Parts: sequence; C-alpha cells; structure tokens
Amino acid sequence: MSSPPRGELAAQLAPVVREALEAIGFDLDALDVNQAGRRRLVKVVVDAEDGIGLDEVAEASRVVSAALDAHDHLINGPYTLEVTSPGVDRPLTRPRHWKRAHLRLVKVKQPEQAEWFGRVGQCDETGVELLHQGELRRVEYRHIERAVMEIEFKQPPVEELARLTRKAPEEEPR
Repeated sequence: MSSPPRGELAAQLAPVVREALEAIGFDLDALDVNQAGRRRLVKVVVDAEDGIGLDEVAEASRVVSAALDAHDHLINGPYTLEVTSPGVDRPLTRPRHWKRAHLRLVKVKQPEQAEWFGRVGQCDETGVELLHQGELRRVEYRHIERAVMEIEFKQPPVEELARLTRKAPEEEPR
C-alpha cells in the first residue's frame, strides 16, 4: 500500500501534529512533506506566543515524533522528521505573526506599490496599524502581498515606540 501524494499527506498529518503541539503550548506554523530519496522528509515549523528557543524545538521534536509514530500508517514507510522554528525572514501571513512582530520594523509590499517600511503597532484579525514616516496607517491584511520583519542592529527610536505603545487617553473624572 502506498501513501498519499505529498500535499494530501501533509493535510492528513497537520491535525495530528497540531494537536500534539497545542498540548504543550506551541503552534504549528507550517508542515511540508517532500520525497528525499527513498524516505520522506516531514518538515515542521513550530512557534510559540513568546517565540521559541532550542530547548522548545527539542521538546516539540520529541512530541511530534511520538505523535507521528502513533500514526505511522499515514506515512507508510521511512521518514525523516525535521522540526524547526520560523526564521526571521518568515513572511507575516497570519494575525498571530503580526501580534508577535509588535514594535518591530517590517518591510511591506502592497499591490501596485513600491515596498515600504513600517513599525508594527496594534493588530487584530483583519489588519494592522503601521507607523510609516511618522504617520500611523491601518492596513488590512488582504491588501498586503508580502511582509517580513527586518533585522535591526540598533535600538528603535524611542519616539516611535512611545507612539505605538501610547494608551488611549482616559476620561477625566467629573
């Protein structure tokens, strides 16, 4: 019996892997299955609310390995498991990516526009507030072709951080 095509196999494995990762507080960011010679390569990208380090990647690897072993009938043959964290060049494609990028500098590409840079402010399920050249702009995710975090080698300007973390003014007591 052969296993399903790789896209279908990834779709079958995703719920198994997602459940295993969520049980230990991690998120499944991506899952891909490729043929690597006679073996399959199952690549799992895992993330967490506050980012993920090497110890967490190792823990996720153990949990995912056990979950896949319990469902080895899906893969039906030898495989290599690769568990990794998302790189800094990971595109921001989901609201949770934007939430984790709060106060970070990002490069944004919108349809029919040149790329531009902005600092991430508040975000929700439909869009994000970006500080661009001193102006706050609300951009809906559906109007973003691609966005990635930029690596900054110095501290961000204090004024920008203050502007993005400023709370709404509270009403004066009467």
